[in-house]
Amino acid sequence: MSKYESNGPSDNEWDDRGELAWTEFDWEKYLRAQDDVVHRYLAFYEQLKGKEDRIDETAHLMGWDEHAWSSDVTDSDDDELDEAEEAEAVAAGEIDDGPYDPYTLHKNPIFISTKAIYLSLKRGWEQIAHSSAKVPQALAIDVHASIFRGEEQAMLAIQALDFGDYALAIALFKRSMAELNRTFALLNTAAAAKHSAVVKFKADAQPRLFDLREIWLRVMSECRDELDRPDDDES
Repeated sequence: MSKYESNGPSDNEWDDRGELAWTEFDWEKYLRAQDDVVHRYLAFYEQLKGKEDRIDETAHLMGWDEHAWSSDVTDSDDDELDEAEEAEAVAAGEIDDGPYDPYTLHKNPIFISTKAIYLSLKRGWEQIAHSSAKVPQALAIDVHASIFRGEEQAMLAIQALDFGDYALAIALFKRSMAELNRTFALLNTAAAAKHSAVVKFKADAQPRLFDLREIWLRVMSECRDELDRPDDDES
């Protein structure tokens, strides 16, 4: 797969890594670092607000150029640096010169972009949904639940993608898109149109929902290409 492909581990790769003797503190440090990556993506994404190619530009700023989107790439972006750049980054404290940094789902670009955009949606909705004067409480609950269900299905789809189960990934992305359409529908109801806070949120949220759909459609297309590709063993 190309631009939006999983960077998941290849077969038997874990066997080559030896024992990873990390403590809970090590993993917490790792998870916080991956949280920072999500926030960095979101910061770039917000800077490009209003641009039609925002997801592609953000991917470029994250260093996810097309040559780096390969199923054989499992390490972090630090491995993209040449020796001089890496030495400078270590000296500046920008990257850790410690043990091997393992691959987890948190490093998957689809995970990062989906998580970041959903984070912006949840933040925006929670700012207004707590007030019944701004949002009818039935609508507040429905939209909140729809956003969370959409993210949940997308996370399951990305996990399936990471394991190379492309058919399951497509099925789960379809579910996430169905929930995305439900979020659209809820924000377009007559009840929503009566409240200025909801109308304002909708104007900001709509491009984000379209961006999520665009990312998932690209991934689904790549998955179908993989499923249609003949096996190496076939004559």
